[in-house]
Amino acid sequence: MSSDEALRKQLVDSIRHAHAHIMFEDTVKGFPLEKAGVRPDGLPHSGWELLEHLRIAQHDIYTFSVSADAYHEVKWPDDYWPALPEPPDAGAWTASVQQYLIDQRAFCDLLMDPSRDLFAPFVWGQGQTLLREALLILDHNSYHVGQLLLVKKALTTP
Repeated sequence: MSSDEALRKQLVDSIRHAHAHIMFEDTVKGFPLEKAGVRPDGLPHSGWELLEHLRIAQHDIYTFSVSADAYHEVKWPDDYWPALPEPPDAGAWTASVQQYLIDQRAFCDLLMDPSRDLFAPFVWGQGQTLLREALLILDHNSYHVGQLLLVKKALTTP
């Protein structure tokens, strides 16, 4: 296995699996959906806000990494967070979880594509590389999945 292939596999493994972090799937499993819009005392976000932020930010990074044509810039911070702390309807949570997983798989497919240079700056960016975007997803998602777990525990611990 080449060093390039080994790095790609390590990045995908780190994004998709827990290792030192809690897995996204384990965090959303059993989340009390009737409390998805509740901001627990002392915490700044509801579960819905964190889930949607994770989905929106990851989708933004993914589409940016695909091409200039695929990417549509969104305004920070307004467009990276839902407008309300609660989901708009009963199916929104499940749809958000599913889209997060779809985008995660699609980004990992980009990483595993040997025709995509991990180190070459995107011509449409400002020095960003596929490697940088992978590390950004790993770091950002780890942080906010941890916050989501904290909210879940706050809502389910008597």
